[in-house]
Amino acid sequence: MYSDKVMDHFMNPRNVGEIENADGVGQVGNAKCGDIMKMYLKIENDVIVDAKFKTFGCGAAVATSSMATELVVGKTVEEALNITNKAVADALDGLPPAKMHCSNLAEEAITAAIEDYKRRNGLLDEKDECTACSRRCDDVHHHHMEEEE
Repeated sequence: MYSDKVMDHFMNPRNVGEIENADGVGQVGNAKCGDIMKMYLKIENDVIVDAKFKTFGCGAAVATSSMATELVVGKTVEEALNITNKAVADALDGLPPAKMHCSNLAEEAITAAIEDYKRRNGLLDEKDECTACSRRCDDVHHHHMEEEE
C-alpha cells in the first residue's frame, strides 16, 4: 500500500520537465527493469536553485523523482550529495519493500547530475570513475526477491 504522499507525488508530480542549459544532468536506471530517471540541475554559487526530472517507470519511480527534486532545491551541492535513498523514502512516508529500488534510483540520479556538474566545471577529474550507480538494477530486484522468500 502506498502512502498518501506517494500517491500525491505520483498524481501531481512536482518539477517535471527539462532545464534548458542545465548545469548538471544525470540519467540512471535500466530499460530492462523499466525504471529510468533523468535529473536536471541548475546550480548558482554552489546552491541548487532548480531541479527538474523526466522518469519512465512505475508510480513509485515518479513519486521518488518528484520528491528528490523537492529535497535538493535550496541545498548546496555537498548537502545534496548527502540525500540518501532512505531520506527520499522517509520524506514520502515510506515505500513498500519491493519499491525501495526507486528511492535508490532517486539518490543515484542526484549523484549523477552533481557528478556531471562537477565534471563540466573541472571539479572532477575525467579519470575519476562515476559513483552514481552503486548497484545494478538486477542486483536490487534480486535482493528484494530474496527478502520476500
